[in-house]
Amino acid sequence: MKKALLVLMIICSNWTFGQAQKGSEAVEKFQKELNAEYASPEKSPLLKEDLAVFKSLDFFPFNPNLQIEARFVRTPNEKVFEMKTSTTRKPLYIKFGEAHFTIDGKDLVLNIYQNIELSKKKEYVDYLFLPFSDLTCGKESYIGGRYIDLKIPTNDTIFIDFNTAYNPYCAYNHKYSCPIVPLENDLPVAINAGVKKFHD
Repeated sequence: MKKALLVLMIICSNWTFGQAQKGSEAVEKFQKELNAEYASPEKSPLLKEDLAVFKSLDFFPFNPNLQIEARFVRTPNEKVFEMKTSTTRKPLYIKFGEAHFTIDGKDLVLNIYQNIELSKKKEYVDYLFLPFSDLTCGKESYIGGRYIDLKIPTNDTIFIDFNTAYNPYCAYNHKYSCPIVPLENDLPVAINAGVKKFHD
């Protein structure tokens, strides 16, 4: 009996380790691709002087506890609205659904949005937008909050990896027009994952 229990523990341990490794590898790929984009003169949002000395964005250490399987609630009766941005531009969005999850013992909800214009393009037809702010904003992370890209889920759960949270382009260059994080998506917890603030 003890031997069987030991074998079961080893199997479970290896499965958990494998899941964490898979998660960390995906995050490493995300970071590598993001750094490549920011290092590219053709794609980078960085100012010329920042691009000249750019080596890497600053990331929080990988945190498997912030890879969340959230309960997804579709909100089909929402109305299209103009989302506020850092400029006078007001792109059309719609609240597509809600993500319900728990962090540090707190029950949390984030609204998930769909960009109306992007949804008309084949390559973005299943794209969802998750802007959020948290207790690290203005300290370790960008004061204006961060974004996460999501895909429309096929069931009532949605995977949110806060390790892939990235800054709006406005965090690097004020010439860009960036959606402002809605007040209802301000989390009362610290999300120590994803991209940190660029520089003071």
